[in-house]
Amino acid sequence: MKHILVTGGTGFTGGSLARYLLKRGYTVTILDKTTGIFDRQLSELGAQIHYGDILDKDLVNMLVKDQDVVFHIAAAFRGVDLPKKVYWNVNVNGTGIVAEASLHNGVKRFIYCSTEGVHGHIPHPPAAENAPIAPKDYYQYSKYKGEEEVKKYIQQGLKAVILRPTAIYGPGDPGRYLLLFKWAKKGFFPIFGSGKVTYHPLYIENLNQAFELAMEKENAIGETYLIADESYYTLEEIVKKVGQAINREVKIIHLPFTPLLIASYICEWVCKLIHVTPPIFRRRADWYRENRGFSIEKAKKELGYKPEISLEEGLLRTGKWYIESGYI
Repeated sequence: MKHILVTGGTGFTGGSLARYLLKRGYTVTILDKTTGIFDRQLSELGAQIHYGDILDKDLVNMLVKDQDVVFHIAAAFRGVDLPKKVYWNVNVNGTGIVAEASLHNGVKRFIYCSTEGVHGHIPHPPAAENAPIAPKDYYQYSKYKGEEEVKKYIQQGLKAVILRPTAIYGPGDPGRYLLLFKWAKKGFFPIFGSGKVTYHPLYIENLNQAFELAMEKENAIGETYLIADESYYTLEEIVKKVGQAINREVKIIHLPFTPLLIASYICEWVCKLIHVTPPIFRRRADWYRENRGFSIEKAKKELGYKPEISLEEGLLRTGKWYIESGYI
């Protein structure tokens, strides 16, 4: 029986992975800075949850000791007014601390959860792992620098694998797709621009499969893999499928993109001055104009990865969870 540490294990991605591993008979320890919505369930399944900071070297070393596998998922995620030093400390320095502890304690496998965002806009989808590194914001930049930290320890003997997931969604996520479902419930959705740019979803259970494969496959050591669902879609297609998942026909309203971009700049600037979260901001505006579409052939060939849950089924499950949880 493998002993596994999951950093960021009370969040959406880490918590889903931890529950998946527990149900498959693994012993799971969790390190996270904050509580999450599934903490009680995780405890009932047998997880040992520790609340603390991955920058705490003593704590990290204590928890990594005697672990067979470490999944490093903890990260400073996008916050509009989050200082750059927070991203750097958590996503770069913190990754180095966990990787160093894993190497020092003889961990058999270290899996780092990066992001497809390190590639930025994809002019001609699909892109593979060797596509240019072109992060569009500091979060994505810091995640790539985290990859470089992992590679430093790989050179020293750490048996590590880097995964770059695309846009993760599924039950348990109160944010990523919630706005899409809320708009779909209203029966209409505003799209700024053509709506023809591409978006590559990743259902959480498909990602969990990839995590487990990365833990098991010897040929994965030292490699980097893009992980996504089988297909990518246009924004219009995504919106319509979200509506179908909750039995709503969604009317798409096309609006010009430039006024949104200008408004997002102004709104972000003003809200930063008064220390409030802006309702619209540049990163959200970019969703309407940047392509995301990737090839998962390397993961399929080398890991045996095969995404089993389709977009339609994934959206049905996600919509059901939003409804039952009172989000929509």
